[in-house]
Amino acid sequence: MTYDVIVAGLGGMGSAAAYHVARRGQRVLGLERFGKAHDQGSSHGGSRIIRQAYFEDSSYVPLTLHAYELWEKLEQETGRDLMTITGGLMIGPEGARTVMGSIESAREWGLEYEVLGAKEIRSHFPIFEPRDGVTALYEAKAGIVRPEMGVAAHLDAAEAKGADLRFEEPVVSWEASDSGEGVRVTTEEGVYEAGRLVISPGAWAPELLADLGLPLEVQRLVQFWFMPRGGVERFKVGRVPIWIWEADDSVQFYSFPSHDDPADGVKVAFFRVGPICTPDTIDRTVHDEEVEHIRGYLRDHVPALDGEFLRAKTCMYTNTPDENFVISAHPNYAQVAIACGFSGHGYKFCGVVGEMLADLATEGSTNHPIDIFSPKRLL
Repeated sequence: MTYDVIVAGLGGMGSAAAYHVARRGQRVLGLERFGKAHDQGSSHGGSRIIRQAYFEDSSYVPLTLHAYELWEKLEQETGRDLMTITGGLMIGPEGARTVMGSIESAREWGLEYEVLGAKEIRSHFPIFEPRDGVTALYEAKAGIVRPEMGVAAHLDAAEAKGADLRFEEPVVSWEASDSGEGVRVTTEEGVYEAGRLVISPGAWAPELLADLGLPLEVQRLVQFWFMPRGGVERFKVGRVPIWIWEADDSVQFYSFPSHDDPADGVKVAFFRVGPICTPDTIDRTVHDEEVEHIRGYLRDHVPALDGEFLRAKTCMYTNTPDENFVISAHPNYAQVAIACGFSGHGYKFCGVVGEMLADLATEGSTNHPIDIFSPKRLL
């Protein structure tokens, strides 16, 4: 069978791309090296933060607002609970990028927010123990999206639209004609042809997009789950928001309220703290010293969360030097769309990126503002 579009990689972005392409009536083949909604890449761990006041760059705000709309539409279409609004705190010392960047984005786009001093943080959210001089931005519309459920929802919706999805079938190589018409993808199972190709390989981008020579670094991160002292009651949705805290040493760590199974405790993790690796060399074992490292930050900032260690899970960020994404038509092949380098803050945008990739795969361009994501800036 000849397909209209092949999607290589069915994680967060690829699952959304397969769905958005299929819903446009295209014959889609999706290829994934692992199983459905797996835990070997970057889209697992039960929760990801979604927020509007974007400290990284205010140009992301319109995309974030659209992301909320798309998550809600996917929930309606699939009947699944994919997003929970909890409110969100961006916390840090005076001048911290996490706080000031969020305020600047909120002001530029007219978002609702509050600025809280240390005393107000302690009053509103007693689990936190910020020192004097610490401030926070609070936004009511921040919350949680569920990565495995989101991937599965996009994949199921894609299949309902006729997509042919194949798992445990890694892409070995791909080639595109210089004429701009047609692609050929080779897997361990066979060779497939299509008019267009979407490559959304996550941490495998340095391998599948080696021809571009993008300066991507794959980083090992760890997600930890702790049982708070005294149980999870004080940490449940409605009592605690999602939060990102920039410590005095500029290290960012973050957490979520207890939102599904109380027995899971509370998840906490560092943001961009971990060694460089590859998908083949990543150490999947979480070591005692890593647990103690994050305990130190909890002890100093959220001591009630420094309770029983329950479990941990590794994942991978694929970082660009400027921490912005790569989303574009391939510079050398107009019939190939690429998406990678999401730098640890991409999952919330899955639906939007899926739309962008569907536009590129079916129309050759997109109305979404993607100049900031051009690979040419890195070459």
